[in-house]
Amino acid sequence: MKTIFITGASSGLGKATAKLFQAKGWNVIATMRNPEKETELSNLANVTLLPLDVTNFDQIQSTVQKALELSDIDIIYNNAGYGLIGPLESLSDAQITKQLDTNLLGVIRITNAFIPYFRERKSGLFISTTSIGGLIAFPLGSVYHATKWGLEGWSESMAYELNPFGVHIKTVSPGGIKTEFIHGSLDTGTKPEYEAMTNNMFASVDAMFQMASTPEQIAEVVYEAATDGKTQLRYVAGEDAKALYKQRLEQGDEVFREAFGKQFFGE
Repeated sequence: MKTIFITGASSGLGKATAKLFQAKGWNVIATMRNPEKETELSNLANVTLLPLDVTNFDQIQSTVQKALELSDIDIIYNNAGYGLIGPLESLSDAQITKQLDTNLLGVIRITNAFIPYFRERKSGLFISTTSIGGLIAFPLGSVYHATKWGLEGWSESMAYELNPFGVHIKTVSPGGIKTEFIHGSLDTGTKPEYEAMTNNMFASVDAMFQMASTPEQIAEVVYEAATDGKTQLRYVAGEDAKALYKQRLEQGDEVFREAFGKQFFGE
């Protein structure tokens, strides 16, 4: 029985992925900040809950050690993260630091903790949730995009670094996910000077979320990435994300960027 280690498994995509892999006969180590509050995954066979805050370096080391004592591990799924939206000058340094710490440094820390184990085994796979926001930028999401574009570039570089040891790395880039992000795990900042821009942006994004995928649909893409045996780096997930990314590739960066901006703010 293969084992997957998942971060951010308490809700949304992380939980849906844990349930899917469990249903497919995998052993699942589901991590979250407060596992004592989890009532659904805790009742499933072959699912182990462990505490993990990806911003806590010491806890990462102890939880990774505990996980490796429990089971051989085949896949690490770096899913923990959240959105931060607002004009840069409205964001506090604490907000900016927490976003980078969770979305970018958390993934790097988790991966680094498991690399020696996979390298010695000469096998293993890291999958990270990035976002269509790691391939395309929306207004008022500069720090969020810094983390997600960062993960895309970091993963591409890491593939060169890890592949010679038989270890692989992939990204899953979802578009909108229903129940999440805009009305869920989102931190925001506001400033009066940007009020019209912010209102327009949220109205446009709400309209785009009509095409959003369910967490279960994106979890299927994670499962595909985990099991297809390909060395493919990037998996764009969700019809909305695929359409936007295709449009960007076809139009080129500058033409796309100008047209995309008009969707939010008009001429």
